[in-house]
Amino acid sequence: QVQLVESGGGLVQAGDSLRLSCAASGRIVSSSAIGWFRQAPGKEREFVAAINWGGGSTRYEGSMKGRVTISRDNAKNTVDLQMNSLNPEDTAIYYCASGPNILSRAFGSWGQGTQVTVSS
Repeated sequence: QVQLVESGGGLVQAGDSLRLSCAASGRIVSSSAIGWFRQAPGKEREFVAAINWGGGSTRYEGSMKGRVTISRDNAKNTVDLQMNSLNPEDTAIYYCASGPNILSRAFGSWGQGTQVTVSS
């Protein structure tokens, strides 16, 4: 099983950029994927992006599409989420999770999350 730890969250101003990182350890399967999700207060968890460990295929959905870039470093076992043009509606806890592929709806092994707060 893979263990995931997120980092990089913080308080930023509207228009700023922020880079989150997800560090993976344990059993990492090259065909599997890492996804980034977020959950704002009072809202359902939302898929943001996913990347395949092996080939690097990516998938983006939702309101952050076009403002985020997901990347992975296989040597460091990390998956980063670069977020640009942040606005207050992006305030949420951001989580990474592991899934069988980028199209999966069955992500698990959730990290503890990292808080992102965007002030206006």
